Amino acid sequence: MKFYMGDEDSILSGKLTDIYFVRTRKIIEAKGLSDIRVRMEVHTGSLPRGFEWAVYAGVEEALKLLEGRPINVWSLPEGTFVLPNFPLMILEGRYVDIALLETPLLGILRHYTSVATRAARIKKLAGGKTVLYFGLRGAHPAIFPMLDRAAYIGGVDGVSGAFNEETIGVKPKGTMPHALIRVFGDEVEAWKAFDEVVEEEVPRIALVDTFNDERFAAMKAVEALGERLAGVRLDTPRSRRGDIKEIIKEIKWTLKLSGVDGVQVLVSGGLGEGEIARLRDVADGFGVGTSITYPKPIDMSMDIVEKEVKGVWTPYTKKGKYPGAKAVFRCGVLDYEVVRLGQTPTRCTEELMIKWIENGKLRREIPSAQEIREYVLKQLSLVEAPEPV
Repeated sequence: MKFYMGDEDSILSGKLTDIYFVRTRKIIEAKGLSDIRVRMEVHTGSLPRGFEWAVYAGVEEALKLLEGRPINVWSLPEGTFVLPNFPLMILEGRYVDIALLETPLLGILRHYTSVATRAARIKKLAGGKTVLYFGLRGAHPAIFPMLDRAAYIGGVDGVSGAFNEETIGVKPKGTMPHALIRVFGDEVEAWKAFDEVVEEEVPRIALVDTFNDERFAAMKAVEALGERLAGVRLDTPRSRRGDIKEIIKEIKWTLKLSGVDGVQVLVSGGLGEGEIARLRDVADGFGVGTSITYPKPIDMSMDIVEKEVKGVWTPYTKKGKYPGAKAVFRCGVLDYEVVRLGQTPTRCTEELMIKWIENGKLRREIPSAQEIREYVLKQLSLVEAPEPV
């Protein structure tokens, strides 16, 4: 038995790729075409229906893949909001040095961008309420760190992976599972044990939907923990008892009637964009899993767009693609001017297609996950909330 996952050496060596790229490189080398130099462009395709923008992500891992090779790499900054059919990255060098990298490169960028985009959409739809990502149990553990990083830079307020201080420098967040309460067999005893054992800095958020009516359980939590109780969590949005929105309102009414202030009501369990938009006016926060772990995919392609002919870069691509390597300049969020690489724009001034790697060497410092998240949130504040899909 084994874990079917790729290790770092297999990714960097080009072993993890599609067989047709292995055969293509073999043919090119056999026919003496190894010195042909190209510029390849990674760009979005059409976005999912109802999506106006996507959050470009995965750049740090892409640069890790490309560093140390005899190529030059330009890219938009990680976290940039991008449009359909939009240039993202340019690779310049011999095709034989790039061929085996197309599959892992697109896999990194597409998966990251898809997760970060869904996280950003949900954060915007939450209307300023807290959003935590709890979706690791829906994926293979080999990609847990990637999923938490993608969701975090996409804008969620916290991620649950116990490893996140080591990987992205962020303290993990989470409450308690139903399993804790079932092991004790009593909600109150489980809440008290949590309070007694878990570090002081962790908010006391009681899970109140395991055995009993949520409103009565919430009041039991208040009685058990008093002022130490930060919130209660409902993990059954499709409650057998009725409309979860009405249940939240009932709990909040009862807390207020009892003179209890500051106890938040958090909701998790199968939440998508529509449910979050519907509950944002009554809930204080959300735990979101599956809809971020399995987002609508953001399409990307990678194509030769220029070829070096007698020392001159010449536009060259297949039908249906815009020839020529492209630079991107920004006037404002979602307002861009695209020109050929090296040309001067006529309208926008902020250059986004930045040279990150020159002859295999990284030219600039990689931003932290926190810096990328702030960049995303700044753009997110300037766009309209999307229609839930």
